Amino acid sequence: MKTSSSRRDFLKSTLAFASASCLIGPSSLQAEGLPLSGRRYVNIAPQAGIHFLHNNGAFGKKYLPETMGSGCAFLDYNNDGRQDIFLVNSMDFPGHSQRPTPSKLYRNNGNGTFTDVSREAGLDVEMYGMGVAVGDFDNDGWDDVYITGLGEAKLFHNDHGRYRDVTQEAGVNNTGFGASAAWFDYDRDGWLDLFVCNYVQWSEKGDIYCSLDGHTKSYCIPSAYQGESCRLFHNLRNGRFEEVTRQAGIYDPTGKNLGVAIIDYNNDGWPDVVVADDTQPNKLYRNNHNGTFTNIAIPAGIAYDQNGVARSSMGIAAGEFAGTDDPGIVIGNFSNQMLGLYENESHGLFINVAPQGAIGQDSRLSLTFGLFFYDYNLDGLMDIFAANGNIDPTIVAIQPQVTYAERPLLFRNLGQARFEEVGTQAGLTQKLVARGAAYADINNDGYLDVLLTTNHGPAYLFENTGPNVANAIRIHTVGTRSNRDGIDAVVGVRAANGVQRQRVHSGSSYCSQSELPLTFGLGRARQADEVQIDWPSGRHDTFRNLSANASYVIQEGGKILAKNSFQR
Repeated sequence: MKTSSSRRDFLKSTLAFASASCLIGPSSLQAEGLPLSGRRYVNIAPQAGIHFLHNNGAFGKKYLPETMGSGCAFLDYNNDGRQDIFLVNSMDFPGHSQRPTPSKLYRNNGNGTFTDVSREAGLDVEMYGMGVAVGDFDNDGWDDVYITGLGEAKLFHNDHGRYRDVTQEAGVNNTGFGASAAWFDYDRDGWLDLFVCNYVQWSEKGDIYCSLDGHTKSYCIPSAYQGESCRLFHNLRNGRFEEVTRQAGIYDPTGKNLGVAIIDYNNDGWPDVVVADDTQPNKLYRNNHNGTFTNIAIPAGIAYDQNGVARSSMGIAAGEFAGTDDPGIVIGNFSNQMLGLYENESHGLFINVAPQGAIGQDSRLSLTFGLFFYDYNLDGLMDIFAANGNIDPTIVAIQPQVTYAERPLLFRNLGQARFEEVGTQAGLTQKLVARGAAYADINNDGYLDVLLTTNHGPAYLFENTGPNVANAIRIHTVGTRSNRDGIDAVVGVRAANGVQRQRVHSGSSYCSQSELPLTFGLGRARQADEVQIDWPSGRHDTFRNLSANASYVIQEGGKILAKNSFQR
């Protein structure tokens, strides 16, 4: 495993600290008696002003795209320090209804409510949308938005809170069946590049008739259609991009790609790409440091299940859930396939630890789309949220144990890669046909809230409520030599409750984007003893004794631009 000398020194010091403090192993918060329950998610969408209804365009033909959409995002579109909400919508198929169902942008008012600003901000786009990725591609300090969809994609440049469609001039239109996307700086030149997943080759004219009973049409499985390759767009720094899919080694027309996450699996400082593939082998593209990638998913152990069969994978996320320096992977799969939870054993090898744990059994009947790692109770351990929902309303007639609407799952991290499903006690009791999912702190209390979309249904905004028994710090990165958002920066935090590392990332989950600032749970600790930021440029900044319960805006070069205390 390759690490920079600065990162290696940080790891040595933090591991020594953890060992001396008896912090390696299960959460120290249990030992000191900190309540790990008591947090509950409450849907506040209606009273918060989130009145959104997804339209999948269904009119009885059972077209494949109807089952897939769509995603959501948290972003600070107007740079006021509050996380706003973007919800991707689809539309009616030609010749059917054609009622307007644009995507929606909701401004966070800072008082628990949101205002629909879609039209005035220029994001009331009407297309058969699927996914969204957020990133400042021209380093002007304002986050831009990329929306994927069926047969087209759109890039919107943020002109100080007003968005302008620059798709054609930027050269990033994706004419396939677009799904998830992610911004990242794969060549570390300080400018964000764009990775786009494509699903299958589908059109109304080319729609295939499938039937389960021989009499009525049903939704076809993905194997009925030809796949499509992901696409990689290189930022030319002048507002334009060049597609480099083939020369970068990404091209693979057999793929049926739905989810993408950026991961530095071998800690060499260069961002790699992991892709969730539906009925095809998952992919892990190793960054070769020269503009090319090599797919090493098979030897890494994430391409197939334990029986050598490709699973139906939708969403994907990366994070350090096992208390080591090596990031792991979680993948959402079809019902009867359970979640895939891959622990990074280093040396390019991953082991799926889901089957032997509660996480596998509790997710076996679920069909998981959106999912992510995050610390919902601020104990310093990365938990897992999974948004679930089947694709066919008649599934219960075929598989009585499987339902169309499914309850979201929340897996609390108990330490040592062990998890416990606590969704019901956390208030996640309603069955939904969920798709996209993202997280953010919408009210500046340090606890992470959850945004969730449903297919042909409303959006849900789950506020994380309960007693404020745990402390945290939030880090918002601002690059100078690196890209302005600090995407791909790795932040390490050492505190009395242990050592944590997180990556600033775009994409992940399913067709969705969580907030860019990072939240680190500190438990009872009243400060972060040490914070180190490893920037994509290669620079390393270190800070000591940062007080808890505050958000820090940190600029590359070692400068704290702002400190804002939590509202508790």
